[in-house]
Amino acid sequence: MRLQSINRLVLTALFIALTAIATMVITIPVVGTGGFINFGDVMIFVSAILLGPQAAMLAGGLGSALADILLGYAHWAPYTLVVKGLEGLIAGSLAYLMFSGGKTRLWRGIAGLLLAGTWMALGYFVAGGIMYGFEVALIGIPGDLFQGYVSAAVAIPLALAVGKVVKPFRSTDDNNQ
Repeated sequence: MRLQSINRLVLTALFIALTAIATMVITIPVVGTGGFINFGDVMIFVSAILLGPQAAMLAGGLGSALADILLGYAHWAPYTLVVKGLEGLIAGSLAYLMFSGGKTRLWRGIAGLLLAGTWMALGYFVAGGIMYGFEVALIGIPGDLFQGYVSAAVAIPLALAVGKVVKPFRSTDDNNQ
């Protein structure tokens, strides 16, 4: 196994753990849906920007589902695995390396994070609708949108700072993506 592959594996595992921790540290319950607002999305988005779609998908899906299980929300874990995994995939597909390539890539990255946050709110609306009914699930949309958009705003400068300190995040293979 190449050193860069090992580095990517370690960084992906680190972001899975950071996502779980960030999800668990601040939780604001949402009455009615049985869910909660958290800021694990910050770590999902930072991993998306710095490591790309695969790492962000794993950080989002596994890290967030693990947090659900550890916090006693195991009934949400299967939905979270899918919703947050796809959130990471969307964010990583559009925001990966957003700080290289000029303004076009920066705006594409910002749009990608906002789209991913919107997907997360929609995904949890559907999951909540299945579990509790769609009228009840409407309650969670504002909180989920707030969570996603604030997380994007926090993740961008955080990723920029981390990206300057820890280099390189990409291998020569990533340049072809």
